[in-house]
Amino acid sequence: MRRVWVAWLLSGAVTSAQAATATALFAGGCFWCLEADFEKLAGVVAVESGYTAGKTTNPTYETVARGHTGHAEAVRVTYDPARVSYPQLVDYFWRQIDPTVKDRQFCDLGDQYRSGIYWGNAAERQAVQDSRDALQKSGRFKTIHTELAPASVFYLAEDYHQDYYKKNTVRYSYYRLSCGRDARVKLLWK
Repeated sequence: MRRVWVAWLLSGAVTSAQAATATALFAGGCFWCLEADFEKLAGVVAVESGYTAGKTTNPTYETVARGHTGHAEAVRVTYDPARVSYPQLVDYFWRQIDPTVKDRQFCDLGDQYRSGIYWGNAAERQAVQDSRDALQKSGRFKTIHTELAPASVFYLAEDYHQDYYKKNTVRYSYYRLSCGRDARVKLLWK
């Protein structure tokens, strides 16, 4: 199997930049906001909006928003581990959300807007649990409701959701401000 992978890699089917990346899944309410936040972080190569941790296949925005699928709005972060580590991504994530609320983030209500970290292997699981435990021990928050679970299928959101904050800057900025996201994050993490 390894020889097949090496031969495929050497054939040019995957660029060296693609081979040197990893992915991470996070849910933190509105995926437009989380996408915008992660794209600011050095070492992040790409961020895609989508749905994960649900019970149906091929969910749509309409079905997820109605709360019929069990999915959370989420982002898949593609990053360069030589520039930013998985534990650093997890720590950054905490500071973009409100971990103290269950089944909501800011003005968005419902389990589709829950916060979550979805690990892909044992090392990531340990990093997530260690980070959560350190946050709990810090005494900053009485309760943490962020879901910690193994990664499941990630479904890309519809094209119009990708890079929404870039394509619709006025609408996005109004939404983010009126939702109170930045004000709440600043209050929680000052």
